[in-house]
Formats: sequence, structure tokens, C-alpha cells
Amino acid sequence: MLVQAFGNVMYWVSIALLVFTLVAFIDAAIHREDAYRAADKQTKPFWLIILGIATAVNLFMGILSFLPIIGLIATIVYMVDVRPALKQVSGRRGGPRRGGSSSDGPYGPYNGGR
Repeated sequence: MLVQAFGNVMYWVSIALLVFTLVAFIDAAIHREDAYRAADKQTKPFWLIILGIATAVNLFMGILSFLPIIGLIATIVYMVDVRPALKQVSGRRGGPRRGGSSSDGPYGPYNGGR
């Protein structure tokens, strides 16, 4: 019974890992090539190859193997480092606010009650 429960947990972890790498791959495919250069990151084909291989490895191998762990690390690097930089360069949500400083509130600048 315990072994079966462990197998079920590992099945759902592998499904979650597959979905995570697939989302990262789709996100990498959506961004324009020049955004990668402007963000000073690796090229779009580089990330598509890495994330595509990570997705394929997660699809065809078990999670307890060595290669899915490497794919997970590459996916985390993309999601934590490359994706925010691409969003910032592209001007999508999550990027810097345009037309104001970081201390601006919804009704104008915040001056600390002065």
C-alpha cells in the first residue's frame, strides 16, 4: 500500500513537471527573437532546443532519472531569470511601470505624509 501511494505521488509529480516544462517551452516560443538579444540572454533557438529537450525527456523518462532533474534546472533558470527579463524588455505585464517612479501611488507620488 505504501509503495502504491509513493507511485501515485511520483506520477503526479512527473505530470506537474511535464506541464511546467511545456509551459516554459510555449512561453519561450511566444517571445520575439529580438527580445532575447535586447535582454542580453541566450538566443531564442537555444532556449527552444533546451526546453524542448527537457519536455521530451520528461515525457519519455521517469522522474527519478538524472536527465529530468537537469531539465528541471534548465526550466527553472528560464522561468526565474530569462522570462522576467523578456517581459521587461517587451513591455508586458510585470515589467517596469512607464511614466512614473516606483514611489508613485494610484493618485500620484507618495511623499511620506509631508
